[in-house]
Amino acid sequence: MGAVPEANAYPIYVSNEKDNTVSVIDSDKLAVIATWKVGRRPRGITLSLDGKWLYVCASDDSRVDVVDTATGKVVRNLRSGPDPELFVLHPKGNPLYIANEDDNMVTVVDVNSNRVLAEVPVGVEPEGMGISPDGTILVNTSETTNMAHFIDTVNHQVVGNVLVDARPRVAEFSADGKALWVSSEVGGTVSVIDPVSRKILKKIEFSIPGITREAIQPVGVRLTKDGKKAFVALGPANRVAVVNAETLEVEKYLLVGQRVWQLAMTPDEKLLISTNGISNDVSIIDVASEKVLKSVRVGGSPWGVVVGP
Repeated sequence: MGAVPEANAYPIYVSNEKDNTVSVIDSDKLAVIATWKVGRRPRGITLSLDGKWLYVCASDDSRVDVVDTATGKVVRNLRSGPDPELFVLHPKGNPLYIANEDDNMVTVVDVNSNRVLAEVPVGVEPEGMGISPDGTILVNTSETTNMAHFIDTVNHQVVGNVLVDARPRVAEFSADGKALWVSSEVGGTVSVIDPVSRKILKKIEFSIPGITREAIQPVGVRLTKDGKKAFVALGPANRVAVVNAETLEVEKYLLVGQRVWQLAMTPDEKLLISTNGISNDVSIIDVASEKVLKSVRVGGSPWGVVVGP
């Protein structure tokens, strides 16, 4: 059944890859208030602009589930192409751009009519999906080709490619659209790219005492709206890096759960949530103090996270 957070609280939705569920956390109580069944191997997760519909990549069912957030029920499915992993919604709320890992395509779907508008060929094993704040440029990362592909959202054509380090996972634009951050899991770096010139401004590297370089695997990336701070999930290093987004220097590392995957912030940017795939929990981080407040146990292998309005 559905769950309504307390007044002034935000609903936090976490996809549990092994349980085929979504955990709902109340941002005030910092506790799970509901668990919803969805399709097989849920990974990417996002919300409609009004927060009424939760979109979930049911990767092993090759579909996108649409969940009514008032009831917690899957009300319909969207065509997604095979093995959808990550996706991004247009800033206006439609269409949805989906990475299809198995067939090297980005599928563009109208969320209202469930019509496939386009299929865009990209590199091998597409995953990360980012879109510019004005909605004109879509970026897909291909894990095996090691590229960030720039796609024109009007004609659905690739208009440029940027070679990054090995196994790029997430693409995230800054709020002003002037920088694109791309994490490279195996390369161990984050490339900060100028979206206009498509030149790499800097490759951010990470070093943690007592942690081998191979264990530092950047995945999720989130930036504050003022462009001053960035957070990077570092996989089996079990850390979230805090980066000065103006100087592009790492300032500190926060110890979280095991194998940290994805990140999301509450709309007021007071809390950052990390999904920790092996410890089966999420870490709640206070953004202002840069301290971990609490660990909240969820389902099996939490993967994606999104916060409602």
